[in-house]
Amino acid sequence: MRSPLRRTRRNPTPTPAPPPGDAIAPRDGVRLAGAAFASVLLLAGCSSGGTGAGSAGRPVAAPAQDVLLQAAAAPGPDPFTASTVRNTARPSDPPRPPEGQRAREVTGSTPGLYGGTRAVGSCDVERQASLLTGDPKKARAFAEAAGIPEAGVADWLRGLTPVALRVDTRVTGHGYRGGRAAAHQAVLQTGTAVLVDQYGSPRVRCAGGNPLRAPAADRGGVYVGVPWDAFDPDHVVVVRPTGTVVTSLVIVNATDRSWIERRTGSDGEEDRKPAVEPSCDPDACTLDGSGTPDPDASGPAVPAPSTPDRSAPPEPVPPPQDPPVPDAPTDPDPYTEPAPDPYTDPDTEPLPDPSAEPPVPPDGELPPEELFPPEPVPDQPDTFEAFEG
Repeated sequence: MRSPLRRTRRNPTPTPAPPPGDAIAPRDGVRLAGAAFASVLLLAGCSSGGTGAGSAGRPVAAPAQDVLLQAAAAPGPDPFTASTVRNTARPSDPPRPPEGQRAREVTGSTPGLYGGTRAVGSCDVERQASLLTGDPKKARAFAEAAGIPEAGVADWLRGLTPVALRVDTRVTGHGYRGGRAAAHQAVLQTGTAVLVDQYGSPRVRCAGGNPLRAPAADRGGVYVGVPWDAFDPDHVVVVRPTGTVVTSLVIVNATDRSWIERRTGSDGEEDRKPAVEPSCDPDACTLDGSGTPDPDASGPAVPAPSTPDRSAPPEPVPPPQDPPVPDAPTDPDPYTEPAPDPYTDPDTEPLPDPSAEPPVPPDGELPPEELFPPEPVPDQPDTFEAFEG
């Protein structure tokens, strides 16, 4: 007899988690709507099991992910550790992108993306490692959120670079709640002290010891928290990691607005002037290649008059012609020697002609046969015997 199957009813519509920003009172009691995010994103999915769709197969609204606005110095909700920020000098802001362009993605190695003070790290890395490794539960939750081995938390932290953000940055943050890491979407304010990995990505927020990862896909939601005066949703960036490991970062000195080259994994003690500085001043240097055109902007880009038009096809080039074949020579080649006769041996004397008369010796000489008459030669034995004495 077959055992009866027990069925469990599944809720077709996922229940959205409470937004992490509820722990922070929004300014004037009103949530700030994100201009860069749609309020609802429909997922067109019709699965055979009915998960994620209504009873009639129609798409259902995906849960909105609210985005927490985190000020640079605020510990934020559910911090992992106490603040380990060591340098509070705020770097200068980079210039805004041109009109009609939104700064959305910036490669982690872009000069001027980060700032700091010469020879001073933005975070106390050793204290951060001590606070985390001193609590095994926190270390385990931190490692799980950061995607690293639990036993290598301290070494991993020592391999990061302490810098400060120079632009509001979107990330996935993690708070420590109930013994586990709870993920949330966040925007970190310009001037936030972070630890950056060897691919140029921010990985730890030093004000609360929270591990950071790349942001989730844009799925709507609203900004929650208290916005700062310079906050603009259109100029929030996402840091894209480099494809290869970088050995240094070119950052902006917060004290004199000069360029600094900081070796990755260092605390600032090896800071130096870059061997090749960027071609622009730090206060005037935009984050090149980091913007995406505004879809509302119309009109194609017009090349500068001095720029040659490379879109026109090149003039056709006639195919090469074969060189003319010379006529065959009528005269024999004077440098061609005839092939020698294979049957002629130059070292072999010609055979005597039997019909020719014998040569006559000179006067006063006798023929050889008369000088040395032939003598009978005794018969030789068939076998040779050694002499025995």
